[in-house]
Amino acid sequence: MTAEVSQKLRSDASDNRARILAVARAAFAAEGLGVPIREIARRAQVGAATVYRHFPTKEALLGEVFAEPMALCSAVVEEGLAQADPWQGFCLVIEKLMEAHALDGGLGGAFTSRLPYFTADRDRAIRLLLQLVRRAKEAGGLRADFVLEDFVLTMMANDGIRAESPELRVAASRRFAALMIQSFRADPVLAPLPPAVRLLSVVQ
Repeated sequence: MTAEVSQKLRSDASDNRARILAVARAAFAAEGLGVPIREIARRAQVGAATVYRHFPTKEALLGEVFAEPMALCSAVVEEGLAQADPWQGFCLVIEKLMEAHALDGGLGGAFTSRLPYFTADRDRAIRLLLQLVRRAKEAGGLRADFVLEDFVLTMMANDGIRAESPELRVAASRRFAALMIQSFRADPVLAPLPPAVRLLSVVQ
């Protein structure tokens, strides 16, 4: 095999891998984690065997797809912990993670999954979040009966937002985040909400 042919084969394999990842990322974001490997292969215009050559299992593919988003989760919680006011840090985390989730529909499933490929990143993010929750409660901003499951429920509800474009999903998610933050506050203050987003066609 000549060096030129070998280089082309490596280039083709690299292109296939990048295309598989791009397709998988888009599919999982739009449709959740249940999209099968054969469908990923079809959309990437490769055979299922090609997908499995690069990613021996679906879990391996998911781990690669969500490595960056899971690292983002940890970074966002770290940013929240760095805030001088723990309550403001908590609000920042809710707002940023819900917005990221609105753009990436698979992130919620990845966050609550026990798949080993991103369990370490997920567990780190949760440990940091629990630390922030404790500080926000001690500072008097976060209601004392808030538990981690309330955050999970919020993310699950956020996953149900349906809109005609990513921009509208984000706008709707921001308003929902504002509503949830008000409900989490120890002493609720009715601050103005972000603009509402029309999600239903209603006959007046």
